[in-house]
Amino acid sequence: MPETIKIAYLYEDLMNTYGDSGDVKILSFLLKEQGYNTQVDNVSLDEDFNAFDYDFLFFGGGQDFEQSVVAKDISKHKETITDYIEADKPMLCICGGYQFLGKFYETSGGETIQCLDILPFHTVFKADSRMIGDTEYQTEWGNVKAFENHSGRTYFDNKEMLKPLGKMIEGYGNNPEDGVEGMRYKNVIGSYSHGPILKNENIARAIADKIIKSHKERVAEKA
Repeated sequence: MPETIKIAYLYEDLMNTYGDSGDVKILSFLLKEQGYNTQVDNVSLDEDFNAFDYDFLFFGGGQDFEQSVVAKDISKHKETITDYIEADKPMLCICGGYQFLGKFYETSGGETIQCLDILPFHTVFKADSRMIGDTEYQTEWGNVKAFENHSGRTYFDNKEMLKPLGKMIEGYGNNPEDGVEGMRYKNVIGSYSHGPILKNENIARAIADKIIKSHKERVAEKA
């Protein structure tokens, strides 16, 4: 009987913009190719959550209203998500999910909305200068082509601790100035890439390998 890999989709019912759920479907397909079943759980409002019950966490993007709803709920999960990240477990965060790992995001009206403050970066919204269109950037796994649509400009506060996911070839990425896309810390990836990003088989297979490793570690710990 195939082993089951467990994936937690954080706020699937609220954070699923521009086909982000496709990332989870692609991973499920690749994992099935390698002989695994997948169980995807939606972790949403007012629910208990232990990140270490899972082999992979996924956090998609959402519109401003949905993000404001999630912001009021997600703080209770800060400790378990932080511990999971620091334990080198794999996580993929897209757009709004990426922003939530940082310190805060500042709205175009000057309001500061606190995020999880797990990693040292912040986001500033510029409603009058939306970054939208096709993107391409170079990663350690090869080039990635995707689509971005965001007003948030993300800036690293500690460039020694955080590394970009890739170097821009086309498009904006994190912001118009830095020429990079996304963020990497340990086995966590943050990105503004929709489309979904994992339609790029090179990066999808790299993440699938990380998930399998995480699953084997979780099974061994329980043995």
